[in-house]
Amino acid sequence: MNDQRSAAAEPAAAAVAVPEAVTALDGAGPAPDPRGADAPTGGSRAARRAALAPIALVVAGGLSVQFGSAVAALLMPKAGALGVVTLRLVAAALILLVACRPKVRGHSRADWGTVLAFGVAMGGMNTLFYLALDRIPLGIAVTLEVLGPLVLSVVASRRLVNLVWAGLALVGVVLLGGGGFDRLDPVGAAFALGAGAMWAAYIVFSARTGRRFPQADGLALAMVVAAVLSLPLGVLESGAKLTVPSTVALGAAVAVLSSVLPYTLELMALRRLPAPTFAVMMSLEPAIAAGAGFLILDQALSTTDALAIALVIGASIGAVRSRTGRTRREA
Repeated sequence: MNDQRSAAAEPAAAAVAVPEAVTALDGAGPAPDPRGADAPTGGSRAARRAALAPIALVVAGGLSVQFGSAVAALLMPKAGALGVVTLRLVAAALILLVACRPKVRGHSRADWGTVLAFGVAMGGMNTLFYLALDRIPLGIAVTLEVLGPLVLSVVASRRLVNLVWAGLALVGVVLLGGGGFDRLDPVGAAFALGAGAMWAAYIVFSARTGRRFPQADGLALAMVVAAVLSLPLGVLESGAKLTVPSTVALGAAVAVLSSVLPYTLELMALRRLPAPTFAVMMSLEPAIAAGAGFLILDQALSTTDALAIALVIGASIGAVRSRTGRTRREA
């Protein structure tokens, strides 16, 4: 909806559609046991725990993002969709600026152009997603959004087999629409699909930003761009509501849950988790979103909706795995 950051948080999103984009991170997989194959049983258990740790981090990151979105949905009656976006992006920008302290000197015009495009994509992705979330259930919104990275993956792979995955995803979308998106609210569905297109742009420009800026500097600067662009929209819609202490506190919580915490967890996981595994796990975001919507927002899905989400998840995983297989054969 994922909702699709090299040397820092950027490759995490890029991995959804282009898994090999993050294989340059230190340690594409768990480090080998220096004691060799004859290590004692205790060492094997420790190795298993070490292998499961990054997977747990990715799961925690996905839960954080989607439950953060659920909290945002609860906040919308108080601040409006655009107000929530503004609160989230402004709070996330301030936190990242303090944490990263990015350098603003010594960058070329092309560097700043890349950051600007990254920030526009990030702001557009968040704005359109929250506008969708204001109209359709969380799980369905994320399912439609994830089509953006899926399409990017199919186009980038140029393989016939990925047309099968695209067709599978299309069947899922048709099921979600129930023969017509009026069942979902056509405007909300359009916002979610637009968010998916911006997610695809986010992937492209996040990778470019990661190559041009050290650590998470590019992410922090792009977040500032997104926050500045969203601020007039949020003020126009919500005005003084954005200064209510309880609303500001919830906005900060959304920023931490949906941006700062998952980016940090994903970065930690990518240092020891193979990129293809990470990408497959990211494809499960619609299911996590559906669970968050059910538990927090009481948004139960019909059997047809659940089947549709499963089809899109299967298409995403299939596209990732087929692209990974091709990369391994070419290596």
